[in-house]
Amino acid sequence: MDNCKANQSIKCNVTQCVNHCTTKDYCALDCITVGTHESNPTVDQCTDCMSFEAKK
Repeated sequence: MDNCKANQSIKCNVTQCVNHCTTKDYCALDCITVGTHESNPTVDQCTDCMSFEAKK
């Protein structure tokens, strides 16, 4: 996503995501959804960006 419009409210360093701006560590989406894979999340590792889409 070379010509992406970086949303400076959403920092991201997951370069494997299709929404990652390649020249900056920001997401190109207007908003993201954060979720969890745990029934009782207690640390940040329990949370996930549900807006993640892997690059093809």
